[in-house]
Amino acid sequence: MLVAAANFFASPLAYAAQLKSPYPISNNAVALVEIKGAPWVCSFGGLKSGKTYRHVSADAFAVNLKTGEQRKLPPLPDSLGRLAGTAVAVKNKVYIFGGYSVAKSGAEISTPDVFVFDPSSEQYGKAAPMPTPVDDAVSFSYRDRYIYLVSGWHNDRNLSVVQIFDTHTSTWLRAIAYPGTPVFGHAGGIVDRAFVVFGGVKSELQANGRNKYSASDEAWWGEIDEKNPLKVSWTRLHAPPVDTAYRIAAVGSSRVSAVVFAGGTDNPYNYNGVGYNKARSKPSPELFSFDMAKGQWHIMVPRAKGMMDHRGLIEWNGRFYTIGGMDRRQRVTSDIASFEHD
Repeated sequence: MLVAAANFFASPLAYAAQLKSPYPISNNAVALVEIKGAPWVCSFGGLKSGKTYRHVSADAFAVNLKTGEQRKLPPLPDSLGRLAGTAVAVKNKVYIFGGYSVAKSGAEISTPDVFVFDPSSEQYGKAAPMPTPVDDAVSFSYRDRYIYLVSGWHNDRNLSVVQIFDTHTSTWLRAIAYPGTPVFGHAGGIVDRAFVVFGGVKSELQANGRNKYSASDEAWWGEIDEKNPLKVSWTRLHAPPVDTAYRIAAVGSSRVSAVVFAGGTDNPYNYNGVGYNKARSKPSPELFSFDMAKGQWHIMVPRAKGMMDHRGLIEWNGRFYTIGGMDRRQRVTSDIASFEHD
């Protein structure tokens, strides 16, 4: 694997807000599945427009990326609204992990729940819960079997744990830990057996017992051992020259042999779009990728407008899609925006 100094270039890129979700939603877990030959992006949970604890959602929907058709799905089966969960599709079933609930008091609890959604029957099953509940984690699948959850937040602190869910046995394994500063709200993706993780928020416990939060610019390459999925070799990467760091949409793309990143913000916040520093967070229009063959970051032409508060990036038919999010006024949006990577 080549870890090179950054080589930056602008490449042609198209951006268009082409589709809409059934309602404005942000911080929602998303995954792409095929239903009767059609591409449907499914969304679970998230935050609705009011942006208070009352607006943390358990609702779910699907949108046909080809036709724009919308479909209401059954809500998450425990009806517990959750933010910052993550969803991964494996063999046309969607695995939905964790997230956190918000009480009236403001208390936030990381949920251990794992649901399995079958898009053909629109029914949920329940899988073995996470040994260590996390939210705002990076997730991806490997060999259509293993789902990795890298770092993330657990109730009151960040963790370096890398948890692996085996979809064949519905059991949990643990890989070599993430070597960077533990973070939440980071982004990443996998191509073949190598993956890249970037950004997020690090926390530092203060003398008063409270956490101080700041954006992380750490980037890491992880490579899964071909014979042992629990063994990961880690390499520190140069950080990309971008401002964004938090809740970026990202996905690994075999088609372009890159991990692609879109949006996010440089000012970390909890869930309402107002930073821990009390300033309103501004969404980034930045688009960039890490070339897995060359070991280099590439900066692309930015989008026309910024968007933040994402839990995943969807790739379909040569385009990349963000589903919902927050705009420059911290408003929750129903936009489904897309761009090309050349």
